[in-house]
Amino acid sequence: MTRIVHIRNIAIVAILFASIHISSAQNIKGSVVTENLYSALLQNAAGEDPTRSVTIYLPPGYETSGKRYPVIYYLHGFTWSDVNMIKYDRFHELLDKAIALQRIEPVIVVMPNHHTLYRGSWYTNSSFTGKWADFTGLDLVSYIDKNYRTIANRDSRGVAGHSMGGQGALKMGMLFPDVFSSVYAMSPATLDANSEELGIRGAAYKRIGEITSREQLIDGWGEFLPNAIIAMGRAYTPNPSKPPFYADLPYEYLKDSLIIHYDILKVWREKSAMGMIDNHVEDLKKLTALKLDWGRNEDTAQIPRTSLAFSKKLENLGIHHYAEEYIGNHSNKLWTDDGRALNDMLPFFNTYLNFGK
Repeated sequence: MTRIVHIRNIAIVAILFASIHISSAQNIKGSVVTENLYSALLQNAAGEDPTRSVTIYLPPGYETSGKRYPVIYYLHGFTWSDVNMIKYDRFHELLDKAIALQRIEPVIVVMPNHHTLYRGSWYTNSSFTGKWADFTGLDLVSYIDKNYRTIANRDSRGVAGHSMGGQGALKMGMLFPDVFSSVYAMSPATLDANSEELGIRGAAYKRIGEITSREQLIDGWGEFLPNAIIAMGRAYTPNPSKPPFYADLPYEYLKDSLIIHYDILKVWREKSAMGMIDNHVEDLKKLTALKLDWGRNEDTAQIPRTSLAFSKKLENLGIHHYAEEYIGNHSNKLWTDDGRALNDMLPFFNTYLNFGK
């Protein structure tokens, strides 16, 4: 009887200790700072604000530790913003949980605002709207390293994103392999500029011919694909002499006749993430780690198809990477307790970033 009581006492103490540990971990919170950063790289003729908000998550203990931390640059999706990452996605709370559960060691996370007049920059340098890729890979990184206690080398920098931000993360990895060492792209959108809903089989281009103003285009979600295509046009093939949207597009409807502008289509293919691979094979091979994932039931058919095609192209070129399809749609398995960010993306960076040990 004495032995049984003793074992029970040990079990009770263990449970109480675990409860206290979990409770303490849940009470450890990071802090969120929002700054406004001006970049000359974003000076433009399109009316975009070259001063961008940047939301920064500082891990628990940052204010008192004196330590330096690796940095993950997280790129938001189309129509979204850095503010929405906190207000709606509650990314800071998920980061607190991930650190408490030891899914990742304490890390700084930087979220720049790429929400434009047409709801997305596509993380692309444009002669019209500004050099959004260079802003992210050069000015932003330089600013963060100068003003926060970072481990200021590529081995301690990662870049990730979702949807528009997923393709942005892949572009960052290709354009700046000496800045970022590890890349994670969740449900990367529009990897191929001529696929499914974005090509002649979709209805978006015909609808674009019926829309006459920016206000109509960006009003809610009803014109999502036409809006995305126009925003891509302003990034890829801007035309300041072509109102109302100031962009050349690869497809155009005149009455009921489809016109294909092959010269424009060629540029779109070259500037898409899929097209960029050919000129960045060695850059991709420099990366420490690369992963993309996508939902089997994505809201648009182009994401599963182009993500798989992107992965196969990397494989055929001998570029080591990870690729995974999971059961989910475009957003239902991102920020949940069983979702990709907590259980896959952050542990990925915990494995591949240098935390300065």
